[in-house]
Amino acid sequence: MALMRYAEALRAALREEMQRDPDVWLFGEDIAVYGGVFKVTRDLVQEFGPERVRDTPISEQTLTAMAASAAMTGTRPVLEIMYADFLPLSIDALINQASIYNYIWDGQVTMPFVLRTQGGGGAGAGAQHSKSLDALVAHIPGLKVVAPATAADAKGLLKAAIRDDHPVVFLEHKLLYNIRDEVPDGEHMVEIGRARIARPGRHVSIVASSRMVHESLKAADVLAGEGIEAEVIDLRTLRPLDRDTIVASIRRTHHAVVVNEGWRFCGYGAELSATIMEAAFDDLDAPVERVGTLDIPIPYSEPLENAVLPSAAVIAAAARRAVA
Repeated sequence: MALMRYAEALRAALREEMQRDPDVWLFGEDIAVYGGVFKVTRDLVQEFGPERVRDTPISEQTLTAMAASAAMTGTRPVLEIMYADFLPLSIDALINQASIYNYIWDGQVTMPFVLRTQGGGGAGAGAQHSKSLDALVAHIPGLKVVAPATAADAKGLLKAAIRDDHPVVFLEHKLLYNIRDEVPDGEHMVEIGRARIARPGRHVSIVASSRMVHESLKAADVLAGEGIEAEVIDLRTLRPLDRDTIVASIRRTHHAVVVNEGWRFCGYGAELSATIMEAAFDDLDAPVERVGTLDIPIPYSEPLENAVLPSAAVIAAAARRAVA
């Protein structure tokens, strides 16, 4: 095991997959010479050359269409979109090309590409660079959507995404790049579509992803001091969703809080809440509590941004309401 930053774990995954498979290549805005805005691809162009690590102009729509086209030819491109806020520019290529070709060609066409991007608030990046658009991409059948919360999962899930024959949207969070945890040595893979129990508990299930896993764990620490044992589920993958792990947890705790950093209205938390209601209604002793970002653009002001985003305090309050 090696202590590794989240960004370093992502770079290790890219390096190992490029060493393993010559068809894996990277492209995106400022990823080669500059090493990416968050330095995930730093030094890879020196190791693999400009043919496999390519800088591009800023044109997210064109880049995503390029990724789909390159994947159809048999290569495995990894595209970096600098900010998740620009995913709407990629949506045409994702909805009308990447997500459907395998289906309409009856499996004769595969679409093995990864679209890496980062989102989320908390960095004072303003309304233009702080969105969590999980629901936008998770809504599309034919796409897989991954959102790792730890360095170990960042590496294991990215390696799995690169080897997947379907398009994978890989959602990173700008506040997670510097977190550190133990990453297994050697070949480390994490199955796409499998959640993990980040903390066991018996009174309430808190279902979260990405940075909200860490806020949920902080909330669980506070709740433990009040005699409430919260079980925290890290989804890891937003689509396909690991319903079995969620339902099994609620059958133990009989209370649920769903947490997602996206806007609450029509957000991913609404899908989680509905899924729990459909699959585990008879096991619930109280309605599902839903936590998300308030329904306004993300403020630049730090106090206002903190007031808008979900926090450990907000999650703990929701858990108290659930078990009351």
